Amino acid sequence: MTTTLLSPTEARVLATLMEKARTVPDSYPMSLVALLSGCNQKTSRDPIMTLSEAEIAEALGTLKDLALVRESSGSRVTRFEHNFQRGIGVPEQSAVILGLLMLRGPQTAGELRLNTERWYKFADISSVEGFLDEMLERSEEKGGPLVVKLARAPGEREQRWAHLLCGPVDINATAAPAGSGNTSRLEARIETLEEEVAQLRATVQKLCAELGIG
Repeated sequence: MTTTLLSPTEARVLATLMEKARTVPDSYPMSLVALLSGCNQKTSRDPIMTLSEAEIAEALGTLKDLALVRESSGSRVTRFEHNFQRGIGVPEQSAVILGLLMLRGPQTAGELRLNTERWYKFADISSVEGFLDEMLERSEEKGGPLVVKLARAPGEREQRWAHLLCGPVDINATAAPAGSGNTSRLEARIETLEEEVAQLRATVQKLCAELGIG
């Protein structure tokens, strides 16, 4: 078994579906328009992307072929949901970690524990490290490692981790995002507010549809 490599766009689309499934369940599965907004968010994304609907639609087609995404029926608008955990063959905790690495780039175990709080509450950093080590030591029979440990950046106490779902990465790429440790909590708060607005918008749209209002 070989883990299929994803393009950066496919990884962003897949991880965005994974994120919204947990953080804004009322607006999930996602429409193409909502997915476009989620993929191009300016917060909690590294790198920041400016994808078009056509690029996202193409990525969705590939992900459906890989059985990592499926269309949801029962709605006038086509909606999409992920099938990551089963498609890749990892436990929930590993799926959560990989989703955050795809969305936010390389992170330390401590940053991952903080950033995954709204997805899954890990007991402690050691628990996160345990799943990271498990994915690092994944056998070739199962598709090989899913993560890699990067060299320690100057002035950093912890090493960062990166995912391998888009192929090999430079383990000596030590540059950490400027001020990342100081902005994590602010970004998390901004993200929470954005998702609350998205939930309210989805509720209003649902009510309008039920009432037959424009």
